[in-house]
Amino acid sequence: MKMVPRIGMSAEERVIVGPSNRIVFADADMPAVLATPWLVAHLEYAARNAIASCLEEQERSVGTFVEVEHLAPSPEGFTVVCKARVIRVDGAVVTFQIEAHDGVDTVARGLHRRRIIDVHRFARGIERKRQGNTSGA
Repeated sequence: MKMVPRIGMSAEERVIVGPSNRIVFADADMPAVLATPWLVAHLEYAARNAIASCLEEQERSVGTFVEVEHLAPSPEGFTVVCKARVIRVDGAVVTFQIEAHDGVDTVARGLHRRRIIDVHRFARGIERKRQGNTSGA
């Protein structure tokens, strides 16, 4: 790490609700709204961005835990602001408070943890896993 992430470091990610991130089961009766998996993805992106400046070139942060309450729907055309703030640092594990708002409602809130990893070590572990896979997949 270039520097240890500090409590309070934060970032935000904006997403406009549209055809690429709305629920797939919208129809005449069910309005098109932001799908939960996309909401969670953008909350993760915000967390990743919050600590990106702390990482060396060969380091990344990967999500290891997500606990999110999706509290309100965000209709197509709305902009959802996803925020992440560091609340705990334990070595390579960073915990974030996450929240999203669409200008009207708090859309989501929860916790997220990321682990800082070395990409080369990670890639070697993936290669070992592939070599050891005997299931034919």
